[in-house]
Amino acid sequence: MTETTATAGALELLSDEGVSIWLDDLSRRRIESGNLAELVESKHVVGVTTNPSIFQAAIGSVWGSPRSSEAESGGGYEEQLADLAVRGVTVDEAVRMMTTADVRAAADVLRPVYDTTGGRDGWVSIEVDPRLAHETAATIAEAKQLAWLVDRPNVMIKIPATEAGLPAITEVIGLGISVNVTLIFSLERYREVMDAYLAGLEKARERGLDLAEIHSVASFFVSRVDAEIDKRLTVLGTPEALALKGRAALANARLAYEAYEEVFGSAGNQTQPGERWTALAGDRANKQRPLWASTGVKDPAYKDTLYVDELVAPGTVNTMPEATLNATADHGEITGDTVTRGYAQARADLDAVERLGISYDEVVRQLENEGVAKFEVAWHDLLAAVTKSLESKGVDAR
Repeated sequence: MTETTATAGALELLSDEGVSIWLDDLSRRRIESGNLAELVESKHVVGVTTNPSIFQAAIGSVWGSPRSSEAESGGGYEEQLADLAVRGVTVDEAVRMMTTADVRAAADVLRPVYDTTGGRDGWVSIEVDPRLAHETAATIAEAKQLAWLVDRPNVMIKIPATEAGLPAITEVIGLGISVNVTLIFSLERYREVMDAYLAGLEKARERGLDLAEIHSVASFFVSRVDAEIDKRLTVLGTPEALALKGRAALANARLAYEAYEEVFGSAGNQTQPGERWTALAGDRANKQRPLWASTGVKDPAYKDTLYVDELVAPGTVNTMPEATLNATADHGEITGDTVTRGYAQARADLDAVERLGISYDEVVRQLENEGVAKFEVAWHDLLAAVTKSLESKGVDAR
């Protein structure tokens, strides 16, 4: 740890560098115990993200592990589930009611942050049903329903960056609903996401909506890129291939930030924004900030704060699992901007991977498909666990 980091604290330095720290986790226990409020107070947490896997761990695992202390107490969900059972709701409705209740409560915890930052932070994200990832109209309808159910100004609806998700992003933004675009792996898709956001803002402006009230982040996934490309580099096994391990994900993310600067501009690097954004900015629109997702390392050989220390840039969000948050607080090394000065090396690293016969396009396409599939599996597991619980109370939850 550097002397500067030790003096100020890595999380404080990270915030001072313009990186918003969001927690990538949520459960009712975390809210009711006061843990979330404590993280906001003491760990510089200014936002929360959720996804189907997080809710499966928070809700579904309670009934999947009957001997755990969480199962014995229902994980904080037992009373609500009993009420839902009495009403004879379907399993889909039960899950929707439980997840939106958690997000609503978390949004209330984060509301002071939202107010004091003028809407920059204080957000809680909830994802549309992952089974709708390839259905545009259904995604739009689900996003509208989730925003209505949570009914908080500081909720972002997560929409996956699939081909079907892009027009949904435009329409939902155009309705004045803030969006967290998730499962972005490729630079090409990221540019399409930014275009979809700008198109949505233009629609919102045409409808007479206040653009200052609409916010968005673009969740660019990090560690999964290294996990897949490193696996292929290991198979090649040459010194050149092994020397590239652990470099592709950072390169990909850094070039994503370069693309962000090309669209939205950057005073620090004298990058002028595009004309399209300049017109929207004149109407008080907010930039769509890059968010680094999947920042917990998957290879134990790497430093556990790798995707925090090496992705510091102004105007970004880093959403961390609690283990990564604690590791950063303990021994993170924040040394200023570690993104914008690395564009040339980033391009060289990705080019070197391609020269070894590893197709970037193939990798990112595979990761997007796997990302959607993993969330679908988690959602089905959650539905199965809640179905089992409802049926134990004599309710046909189909």
